[in-house]
Amino acid sequence: WLAWGLAAGEWERGLINAVAVLVIACPCALGLATPAAIMAGTGVAARRGILIKDAEALETAHRIGIVAFDKTGTLTEGKPTLIEAVVAEGGHLKAAVDGARAALLADAAALQSGSEHPLARAVLVAAQAEGVAPRTASALRAEAGRGVRAEVEGRALMLGSTRWMNELGVDLAPLADAAQVHQSQGRTVSWLVEGQRLRGLLVFGDTLKADAKAAIDALHALGIKTLLVSGDHRASAGAVAAALGIDEVRAEVLPADKAAIVAERKRSGQIVAMVGDGLNDAPALAAADVGIAMSTGTDVAMHAAGITLMRGKVSLVADAIDLSRRTTAKIRQNLFWAFVYNVVGIPLAAFGLLNPVIAGAAMALSSVSVVTNALTLRYWKGSTR
Repeated sequence: WLAWGLAAGEWERGLINAVAVLVIACPCALGLATPAAIMAGTGVAARRGILIKDAEALETAHRIGIVAFDKTGTLTEGKPTLIEAVVAEGGHLKAAVDGARAALLADAAALQSGSEHPLARAVLVAAQAEGVAPRTASALRAEAGRGVRAEVEGRALMLGSTRWMNELGVDLAPLADAAQVHQSQGRTVSWLVEGQRLRGLLVFGDTLKADAKAAIDALHALGIKTLLVSGDHRASAGAVAAALGIDEVRAEVLPADKAAIVAERKRSGQIVAMVGDGLNDAPALAAADVGIAMSTGTDVAMHAAGITLMRGKVSLVADAIDLSRRTTAKIRQNLFWAFVYNVVGIPLAAFGLLNPVIAGAAMALSSVSVVTNALTLRYWKGSTR
């Protein structure tokens, strides 16, 4: 207005042009650009079974470079079964239950009584199926990431991982070959020990999720590396990773170390996502740039994660990342068009080439175009129907 009035003496025309500048400069479209895309993205994600509790997770996910997976309950069904029990003197659970095997199963069931761990449930189900009554355990204590110990009828019993038995100095040689065969097939083994004497070996099998291989392939197609972080023996974890095509394996990892592995990758400059379902995964989920929890897991895992997969399908991980990329693209498109309206419209209005009425219509159109562009995310289908 001042420029028109002082330079050309056209105060009335300058006032009209000044009004047109104020109208076209309204930042409505800029203000709508990001929240409209985020709202559309989180809405379509919810309809596809991806619950995004933290908008920051949605905005960060498009930069993910590596996804770390827990194994049990994430890549597998999380419903292991006891498929074999071997006593140190020989014998198998599949055969008729004799005294030695029944005693082994009764002691194992005593140690697992009251536990909600999937392996504990597998032992108790097997004992019930074989008609073996669990013995009474006292002074029961869980060793995080290792196993359990208790007093059973005056005997000190321990049931746990190979790593724990090695730490305790237990001689596993009598059943080492049998354990190696099962671990090479991706099975999980637990050792039952009385004092320092090996009593037997329990072998657990769990089924890989039907969409696990497709999920890993989808992540690779997006240019994302994959990492398996598991407390299982190296051979068991390696067999699962080989079957699914996972890039890297970190096995025999204690619960507290999962978060350390995630932090280590973050320090290397990578944007890390952690996918898990259990209590042991919560610290790693919280430490990751983006925590992704399976709804079939524990409440604490879902609380620690920014994204929850409501259908328990691991293939939704790639969908969540793809949706984040598309949402981020929509935000950038919206910001571009919002700026274009202003960059083009303000000079035209200032030079008297844009009527205030037309400027108002153009400004309204910019807001409509931004919202419409964001709403096109509704047509995103993802890889999972």
